[in-house]
Amino acid sequence: MSANIVVPALGESVTEATVAKWMKGVGDPIKVDEPLLELETDKVTLEVFAPAAGTLSEIRVDAGSTVEVGAVLGV
Repeated sequence: MSANIVVPALGESVTEATVAKWMKGVGDPIKVDEPLLELETDKVTLEVFAPAAGTLSEIRVDAGSTVEVGAVLGV
C-alpha cells in the first residue's frame, strides 16, 4: 500500500513553503519517521518525515518549487 508524503501544517498564517532539498531519492529504502526532505518558509526550515516504511517510489515536487499545505510531495 502506498502512502503519500504531504506538506504538513506550517504554523499560524503560513500557507506555503519551498522544497529546499530531498534527502532521499526515488528507489531509496526508507524507515518510518526518517527525514525525507526539508521545507523552508520565511520563518523556519523544517524536515518532513516518512509516514511509513518502504521505498520512495515517486518525487512529485522538485527542490526549489513552492508548495502549499496539504500538497502531495511524493509517494
